[in-house]
Amino acid sequence: MTTPAVSYKPLWKTLIDKDMTKQDLRKATGLSSATIAKMGRDETVTTQVLARICGALDCQMADIVEVLPADKEKGEEDT
Repeated sequence: MTTPAVSYKPLWKTLIDKDMTKQDLRKATGLSSATIAKMGRDETVTTQVLARICGALDCQMADIVEVLPADKEKGEEDT
């Protein structure tokens, strides 16, 4: 079974809507540049990090992250 992937595209759209840069986000949340870079590569971060971002941006989790369906395993058929 493949682990579902995450995408932070909603976060980048939210930053654009709020006229903020990644640097602004880093300053508002106190997150490291390494954490922001991980998110830029759609790598997983902790729920605590997501909660800090939501607090700083006054938004909900769905505004900053989406869970993508896992790829189907080879040989698995639609039911």
